[in-house]
Amino acid sequence: MENMKLPIALVMAMAVQLAGGVWWVSQQAATISSLEESVSQFASRMAVEDTVNLKRDVQENKSELNDVWEDSDELWDEIAALSISINSINELKQRIALLENELKYVNRDHNMMMKHDGM
Repeated sequence: MENMKLPIALVMAMAVQLAGGVWWVSQQAATISSLEESVSQFASRMAVEDTVNLKRDVQENKSELNDVWEDSDELWDEIAALSISINSINELKQRIALLENELKYVNRDHNMMMKHDGM
């Protein structure tokens, strides 16, 4: 081992490779650090956007529910009006039935009187 002679070109090539390896690793570390920061910023931004979207969606759903309730109030009003109309029709039918019965008896009495007068 005493006589081991290394060519200077080989030693220089190894030193250059070692320096290049250190530089490459440091660049990779800087790139990873930068990417971690970007991911952190994106995650924070996405959380804010999710919150804003959630608030907007809740507001839209609230508005739609109010519209549905207003529509249902109108439907209940229409059902009430329809019920009143049906009750009025039923009352008219009852009155007509009574009048028809009375006319039937009046006609019967009239026919009987005609028969007695004609006899």
